[in-house]
Amino acid sequence: MILKEYPDREFMMVSLADRIASELRQALAQGPATLSVPGGTTPGPVFDILSDLDLDWANVSVLLNDERWVGEDSPRSNTRLLRERLLRKRAASARLVPLHAPVPSPEEALEALSAQVEAALPISVLLLGMGADMHTASLFPGADRLEEALAPEAPALMALRAEAAGEPRITLTARVLRDAMHCHVLITGEEKRAALERAETLTDAEAPIRIVLKNATIHWAP
Repeated sequence: MILKEYPDREFMMVSLADRIASELRQALAQGPATLSVPGGTTPGPVFDILSDLDLDWANVSVLLNDERWVGEDSPRSNTRLLRERLLRKRAASARLVPLHAPVPSPEEALEALSAQVEAALPISVLLLGMGADMHTASLFPGADRLEEALAPEAPALMALRAEAAGEPRITLTARVLRDAMHCHVLITGEEKRAALERAETLTDAEAPIRIVLKNATIHWAP
C-alpha cells in the first residue's frame, strides 16, 4: 500500500485527477480504456476536473464501482451523479457501462448488465472510496453474499444486500477490483484514516477494503 498525504482536499483532488488522466492516456495509447469510479459526493471535484480534460473520451468506457437499485430520478442514484459531474463537457463522448435497468430487482437484470461489464474489462484505472465501516464498492461487512463476492472465482458483477446499504446494491466483485491495472482509493478525514489503519489488522470479510490495499495508492487529506 502506498499512502499519499495532502495538505488539503482541493490540492488532493487536482493531483488525483491529473494522475488518473495520465494513466488513462497511457492505456489509450494501447487501445480502448475503462475507467471505474465510485458514487457519492467525495469524488465530485475529481469528476469536474476530468470532464474538461483533453482525452480520447470516445474510446473510454466509464463504469461505476457499484450502484444502488434506484432509478436515475432518485438523488441516491450514482448514475445520476456521474451524468451530472463526469459525463459532460469533453467527457460527454465517453461510453457509460450501465449498472441499472428499469426492473424491480437487480437479479432480473444481472445477466444482461454482466455481459456489458465483462466486455469492458479489465479496468484500466480504478478509483474507489471507502466507508468508515471499511466497505468499498458495495462490499459491506455483513452483506448477505459477501463471501461469494470476495472469492477468486466470483462473477464480475453481483447483487448484494446489507443492513448498512439501505437499498439492494449491484457491485463489482473483488476479482474485478483486484485485476485493475491502476488502483486508487480516495479518503478524507481522521475517522477514515483510522479505519484504514484498523483494516490492516482484520480479515477481508471484516474490512473489504483490504482486497485492494496491496496494489492501491491511497490518497488522503484531512
